[in-house]
Amino acid sequence: MTTAVEHHQARMQRVLEYIDQHLHDDLNLETLSSIAAYSKYHFHRQFTATFGLSVHRYILLARMKRASYRLVYRDTQSVTAIAMDAGYAAPDAFARSFRQQFGQSPSSFRKSPDWEPWHSAFTPLNDARSKLMQKTFTKDDVTIREVPSTPVAIMEHRGDPAALAATIQRFIAWRQLFSLHPRTHPTFNVWRSERRPESPADYSVDLCVGVPSSFEVKSEQVTAGEIPGGRCAVLRVVGNTDNLEPAALFLYRDWLPASGEEARDFPLYCQRLSLFPEVPEHEAVAELFLPLK
Repeated sequence: MTTAVEHHQARMQRVLEYIDQHLHDDLNLETLSSIAAYSKYHFHRQFTATFGLSVHRYILLARMKRASYRLVYRDTQSVTAIAMDAGYAAPDAFARSFRQQFGQSPSSFRKSPDWEPWHSAFTPLNDARSKLMQKTFTKDDVTIREVPSTPVAIMEHRGDPAALAATIQRFIAWRQLFSLHPRTHPTFNVWRSERRPESPADYSVDLCVGVPSSFEVKSEQVTAGEIPGGRCAVLRVVGNTDNLEPAALFLYRDWLPASGEEARDFPLYCQRLSLFPEVPEHEAVAELFLPLK
């Protein structure tokens, strides 16, 4: 039976999903309160009480997050187009708001992003989303799959995870040079360390793109490699794919001991099946692979 709290959370979840899908629209209080099926006279207080920030602040940060991703990772879009899509009538107004949030103009951020204030600015948004977006997994969510080996091109990130966004930016630029688009060439992350090691300098992850076996890697930044085939436990995660640690924890703490299986000598990795900002954030999909003997 659904409890009153679960019913409230489901209503608020609908609001977050609606915001994700309509960031370019007029997200007024009357519309959002009707999505939640709450009185517009009380909805804004209920939202703030649930998420720890106002609905206006939430929408502003959600729009800025998508805009900042597009500035850095989608350089074919003009600043004006990104500003309009973020709900601003003029680029100047967008630039003022952007600078207020991150301490840089949109153009400066696109050329040389300062990631530290960027991460800090989105802490309230990430905290808000984690209140409802955290999925509880069960053993039925895990399948065992025979996976073929995949030749990949690899850009390594070694060191502070706060600098990972800059490595991703370089990786995307390199992929664009060779037309290795995510729709035609799969995207993988291979984790060679914990998500939060005791020393940030020990953080280690490989950014990978699937390539034909005949593909020649000619770059000092990128090396050729392979994700080996074999049996894997696979767990699909939809939404909040920025943080796959809860899914990884479930596989290691809950599923693996109960399954009778043993992990193979290859790290945990994921395939990014759909990526934000190409899709709304709650529709992003990743599959987590735990290699098995």
